[in-house]
Amino acid sequence: MKKSLFKLLIISLAFFACSQKSEIGSSISTDSEQIMAGKSLFEANCSTCHSFDQNGIGPNLSGLTHTIETEWIRNFIKNPSEVIRSGDPRGVTLLEQYKAIMPPFESFTEKELDAVLSYLHTFAALPDTVPMVGLKDPIPDSIPDSGVRLAIEYFAQLPASDPKAPMAKMTKMEPERNSGRLFINDQRVGLYELIDGKPNLYLPITEYKSDLVSKPGWATGLASFTFHPEFDQNGIFYTAHTDAGGSQIADYGYSDTIRVFMQWVVTEWKAEDPTGAVFKGTDRELLRIDIPTQAHGMQELTFNPHANKGDEDYGLLYIGFGDGGLTEKRAAYLSDNKGTKVYSSILRIDPQGNNSPNGKYGIPPGNPFAEEEGKAGEVYAYGFRNPNRVFWDADGNMFATDIGQHSVEELNRIEPGKFYGWPIREGRFIINPYGKFNEIFALNEDDGNFGVTYPEVQLDHDELAAIFAGYEMPYGALKGKFIFGDILSGRLFFTDLKDLGKMKVQSWGVTVDGKEMTLRELVQNDRVDLKFGQDADNNIYIMSKTEGKIYKILP
Repeated sequence: MKKSLFKLLIISLAFFACSQKSEIGSSISTDSEQIMAGKSLFEANCSTCHSFDQNGIGPNLSGLTHTIETEWIRNFIKNPSEVIRSGDPRGVTLLEQYKAIMPPFESFTEKELDAVLSYLHTFAALPDTVPMVGLKDPIPDSIPDSGVRLAIEYFAQLPASDPKAPMAKMTKMEPERNSGRLFINDQRVGLYELIDGKPNLYLPITEYKSDLVSKPGWATGLASFTFHPEFDQNGIFYTAHTDAGGSQIADYGYSDTIRVFMQWVVTEWKAEDPTGAVFKGTDRELLRIDIPTQAHGMQELTFNPHANKGDEDYGLLYIGFGDGGLTEKRAAYLSDNKGTKVYSSILRIDPQGNNSPNGKYGIPPGNPFAEEEGKAGEVYAYGFRNPNRVFWDADGNMFATDIGQHSVEELNRIEPGKFYGWPIREGRFIINPYGKFNEIFALNEDDGNFGVTYPEVQLDHDELAAIFAGYEMPYGALKGKFIFGDILSGRLFFTDLKDLGKMKVQSWGVTVDGKEMTLRELVQNDRVDLKFGQDADNNIYIMSKTEGKIYKILP
């Protein structure tokens, strides 16, 4: 576990004279209207990662403007990568401590920056100086490098939906299995079909969903899509996207004492012609859920690829849904719900049914809580902070990656009705969701009483900051191995999913035109925003939102 950021920063500022310290923050306005404007901006853009009582995804900001030069703060908010690349000691220390680079907020006007600073300046108290008692290094072992290097080559690029990184916010690239057509999303724009490596906008979602919101640094917009197994006949596919909070009445929500910042929406689309180059047809809303932040939402929609017609699992839609930031908002009781709510869960629904509470989809009778009073029948498994990828291996075992809070990233084997720990566990460690949840602790002897199913793989933030699953490699030096990586740094890993209960992880790398390089070097940015894709021929791809480029892993 890392030391308080401010201990490090205060040390780094020790050489400043007292007269200089007294001037820090003196130029920041205390106008009440400006402070309120800054509060709104902070809650909308910063509160998921930062608070004023403890470190979290990012540092505790209490006392920041009273101890750090105002101009430095302004520059860091605008472009943290540039500050870090310059070798700035404070910026480098932040990266070392938090293993991630904050997204830039270059879109902030000077007036908006002034307002944010005014709000920050109202928090004058420094963080407590009590030493942390949590584990300093929860997983001391380092991941070994396998020495494997796979060649990749440029495949395609999406049109820039923003002039600055991330230039194209793709999160998923997969085929429609019957036709082999290859589709990829841009969270801001909609759904593209890649035809001979060229993008054709199939579903311009903003033309249909006027309340859709997607901004830089937000895990929002059109986050996922999947095609019904009979799309070639019925033209049906599904999307998950975010609307602004309060756009419509939600099917699932919470007390009005907690703000509704976003709403996640599952939509069913029905194309008149399944072979059409551009979508033309109808859509209907299946499910709408309130969340208090822009993070940890609905990052996955998928069908079981092993299910055949007549199987119990055929045509049932899986939905990976995180806690939406409820734990950070001090509402952990909503994510620690024991299957009574849809938050922090992998859901399974019958999109063609109608016995759900809202009558728009079905609750499969085989779901673990389908007939249990007081439970959410949609829940298939629960206890996840951010189950951003749900997938099956070649043997039909179901898995999900789960992005951790401050310390541990997970790969879980999913079984129906099981509890996977969040928000009282992060990996195989105790976390206190009502205390300083950037601290984790060793398990107690009575841990078995809590009924937690623990991950097959757990990695701490010395190795990666945010896990994202790839695929089992069908070719090359890693044939049969499951590849995955770190969204932020682009560091690459693999394991063997067949080694249940004893999976080992190694790292691997890539070469481009015969030259070995990191993905950060490839995209020329400190933030890679790594994703993986697959086509109908089972070729595997590496994608980077930074430039909107797609690279094929060569056989």
